[in-house]
Amino acid sequence: MSMLDRGRLARVLQVEQGTYVARNPRSEKLYAGATNLFGRVPMTWMNMWSGGFPLYLDSARGNRIADVDGHTYVDFALGDTGAMAGHSPVATTAGVKRRLAELGGITTMLPTGDAQWVGAELTRRFGMPLWSFTLSATDANRWAVRLARLTTGRPKILVFGHCYHGSVDEAFALPGPDGKTESRPGNVGPPVPLELTTRAATWNDLASVERELAHGDVAAVLTEPALTNIGIVLPEPGFLEGVRELATRYGALLMIDETHTFSAGWGGATRAWGLEPDILVVGKSIGGGIPCGAYGLSASVAAAVTRHTDAGDADIVDVGGVGGTLAGNALSTAAMRATLDEVLTPEAFERMIGLADAFVVGVQETIDELGLPWSVAQVGARAEYRFAAPAPRSGEESAAAADEELDAYLHLAMCNRGILMTPFHNMALMCPDTSREDIDRHTAAFREVVAALLTR
Repeated sequence: MSMLDRGRLARVLQVEQGTYVARNPRSEKLYAGATNLFGRVPMTWMNMWSGGFPLYLDSARGNRIADVDGHTYVDFALGDTGAMAGHSPVATTAGVKRRLAELGGITTMLPTGDAQWVGAELTRRFGMPLWSFTLSATDANRWAVRLARLTTGRPKILVFGHCYHGSVDEAFALPGPDGKTESRPGNVGPPVPLELTTRAATWNDLASVERELAHGDVAAVLTEPALTNIGIVLPEPGFLEGVRELATRYGALLMIDETHTFSAGWGGATRAWGLEPDILVVGKSIGGGIPCGAYGLSASVAAAVTRHTDAGDADIVDVGGVGGTLAGNALSTAAMRATLDEVLTPEAFERMIGLADAFVVGVQETIDELGLPWSVAQVGARAEYRFAAPAPRSGEESAAAADEELDAYLHLAMCNRGILMTPFHNMALMCPDTSREDIDRHTAAFREVVAALLTR
């Protein structure tokens, strides 16, 4: 930002940090006392909340979160998509309660009728005829990658720089000089050099995709319909269609990860944008917050797996029981059925996307009014602003637009005004309980905290 005074940013950030600490003494005390937790938090990414310590949860309903210090927030983070149905939606809670209290049996190693209902519903939404369950989208991606290698006989997976596929080893790759795959900075303990397992291309660059596929050793192109965890980077017209055509031409499968882009609509970006994957992965939100994930297979991929199984090349029942004994358990399938049937309905998505439209308008009007070199992007019910204009075209461009100090200020300032954004980036997600008043509240707060940065 040419108009951004870094000294002024440092001063207003210090003020917001002081306000945050003063407002949240109980959260700070709990964090200080969490000496038996690695990093003092249940999962180390929770340290990404700005302010020196995370807020501690007291309760959550709909799109509201209350912390242990008595503050209530409008929640646009929504569990980084895990709570896209809202916190503890009534229908999901009722379905889980029925399984827990009336029927009993959380996990039994036995299937339930709910599992078939969910499989049929996922087919109806995404078009893939056959489904299997895991406990997370990361698990689903890991197993689907193995199936892709099995069915093609090829060793490598093609991903895009700064993609998001959970903690899948192959996903932490960047395209390097001279076509060499490089590991993303900070990658923790990769089991082997990434060039042995992965090829990396640049988002929105079909030439880079073809260059990597032309080696003839790629089992599958693993991609999101839009990059999400590096900031939303939308596909340019024709890009995803080009990826599909190139994958087919070079004998690779197309594997679509809808973990975040399910926000695009009732059937995710796959239905909304007419995508044609061979394998599809979804997770987080389909269970209303209860841990779950799923992968869907095309008929041809399923038939190829079966041929290998029948020939004795692979044991899909025993050795292939990836996902653990808790995968597809009675509780998670009950939660998925209730959430998909009664909460994340076509009508809910229509309303959520309309609210996201209004969110984007509010942000864009502020950007235009204040003359900011920023941009805002949207995938259905999900929106995000980035410190770059025009909007980044690739993961590398989006990564270059990152500004940790500015991120910290915006997150803390919004938090101090009762609004929670996703801690990793400036993402906002709508749920069925989000209201137009919540959008207007964000717009007003966003304009206030951004205007405080500017010198005229």
